[in-house]
Amino acid sequence: MTLSTLPKEFRRGRSVVCSLQAHLVFVTKYRRGVFNDDLLNVCKAAMEQVCVDFGVHLIEFNGEDDHVHLLVEYPPTLQLSHLVNSLKGVSARMLRKQRSAQVRKYLWGTHFWSPSYFVGSAGGASLDVLQTYIENQRRPS
Repeated sequence: MTLSTLPKEFRRGRSVVCSLQAHLVFVTKYRRGVFNDDLLNVCKAAMEQVCVDFGVHLIEFNGEDDHVHLLVEYPPTLQLSHLVNSLKGVSARMLRKQRSAQVRKYLWGTHFWSPSYFVGSAGGASLDVLQTYIENQRRPS
């Protein structure tokens, strides 16, 4: 495969070609069931704006009453921990600002999200396929 034959979904930079996706999960503090459809919409709008600011593509967003899932495509220069901090911080401020009464019914104090989160790499071939591909390279003798 050459650079000219790479699929269009790859990100191209001056010295890099990449395809980086991550699955993120954020849980509300004490796993309180805060979210309804309206709050998920406010949260999604806040997170979409953060993604735009970071040059990240929010591929998918959804959630349940006590957590949200995001699938993002991000540049290789981005530290995911910085993105996570901004996603959680901006969304918490936006939710408290726009839906204060709803949020206060379930959470108290200054924390909306649990301090922990899940991140997993996503997309592309499985590890087994990649391992086999690398093993089968024509190594010069």
